[in-house]
Amino acid sequence: MKPPPFEYHAVGSVDEAVALLAEHGDEAKVLAGGQSLVPLLALRLARPAHVIDINGVGDLAAVANGAGLAIGALVRHRVAERSAAVRAANPLVADALGLIGHVAIRNRGTIGGSIAHADPAAELPAVLLALGGDVEVTSRRGSRRVGASDLFVGFLTTSIAPDELLTGVGFPAWTARTGWSFQEFSRRSGDFAVAGVAATVRLDGNGTIGEARIALSGVASVPVRAVAAEAALVGQAPSEELWAAASEDAATGLEPPSDVHGSAAYRRHLASVLIRRALREATERAEVRS
Repeated sequence: MKPPPFEYHAVGSVDEAVALLAEHGDEAKVLAGGQSLVPLLALRLARPAHVIDINGVGDLAAVANGAGLAIGALVRHRVAERSAAVRAANPLVADALGLIGHVAIRNRGTIGGSIAHADPAAELPAVLLALGGDVEVTSRRGSRRVGASDLFVGFLTTSIAPDELLTGVGFPAWTARTGWSFQEFSRRSGDFAVAGVAATVRLDGNGTIGEARIALSGVASVPVRAVAAEAALVGQAPSEELWAAASEDAATGLEPPSDVHGSAAYRRHLASVLIRRALREATERAEVRS
């Protein structure tokens, strides 16, 4: 299908982009990698009067590893996936990136675009939530940081205002003795996952769990933190029995959607299995790093 008519704007700076967003608001959509927007246009599920192409904004394509990992909104998935700086700073992000779609999609798709699209089945929103990361958004009013817990507000919906542009993504510095895992199940390689889990486990010096973080994708209209299960793990010695109890607790309160890929009960069971696998792998990696 052909997209509906729109006015195309190619910009070379953030200032140009936010000026157009301020002028056109809800009637405008931002084009970065186009892996989400272009299909929506083709199916006429999106009908913007204006498309603002930010691919000429070179300032948004940088990766910096300092106090934490900072990734520009225009950094391609494949670039970040293959980046030694990203791998060293945040192995969970690097692992999750390799699961996004196919290589051809990752060659074009962008970090900022994936997060701004806010698909609840996508990998990066769950990783951002699990790690307590944030995004930078910019408008004519200036820039502000939005934490992951405040960013995702509904299906394909964020708290970013119509006149704001997502310009960067931040992840906190990786802590010592911390292991990670990203587990997901999809019916075919490259498909959106039926369910997924991003997890980290930090071990204390005595081998007990000092901190655990668990976020799930594909089980609600937004990515979900398993806060109660995380708290129950702290202070405990790692064991298969602990993983089983935590995964069951985390999955019990879930109310996943039912669709052609699986019922709510199936997704709930799948989430429990994936949580158990993720906690086991994250702990094994934490032990190696100890």
